[in-house]
Amino acid sequence: MNKPPRWFFVVAVIALLWNLLGCLAFAMDASLSAADVAKMPESQQALYNARPAWAVAATGLGVLGGALGCIGLLLRRKWALPLFVASLVGILVQDFGLFVLVDGAKLAGMVAVVLQGLVLLIAIGLILLARKGIARGWLR
Repeated sequence: MNKPPRWFFVVAVIALLWNLLGCLAFAMDASLSAADVAKMPESQQALYNARPAWAVAATGLGVLGGALGCIGLLLRRKWALPLFVASLVGILVQDFGLFVLVDGAKLAGMVAVVLQGLVLLIAIGLILLARKGIARGWLR
C-alpha cells in the first residue's frame, strides 16, 4: 500500500471538521423546541415548518455520512467512498426537499443557496478524493 501525501491528511482533517460542524448544526436544528422556532423570523419559521421529515432525515444522512467518510480517509479505508456517496445522496434529497418542494431559495435567501452549493461541491470533491485514494493505493 502506498503512503498518501501529507496534503491528503490535511484535507481529510479539514473535511472532518467541516462535517462535524454539519453534525453539530443538524443536532441543534433537531433539538429546537416550538418556543425556539417561534423566536425565528417569519420566513425562517415558514421554512422550518414546511420541510418534509424525510428531507430532514436526509440532512442527517448527509452530515453523518460525510463525517464517517472523513474518518475512513484518516484511517485509510476504502469504505470511505460508499459513505461519501451516501452523504451526497442525502444532500441531493435534502436539496430536493428544500429547493424544489419548498421554496427554500425564497424563504431562506441567496445565502442558503450559496451555502448548499458549497456543501454539494465539497461532497463531490470528497468522493473524487476517495476515488483517487483508492486508485493510488492510499486506501485499503
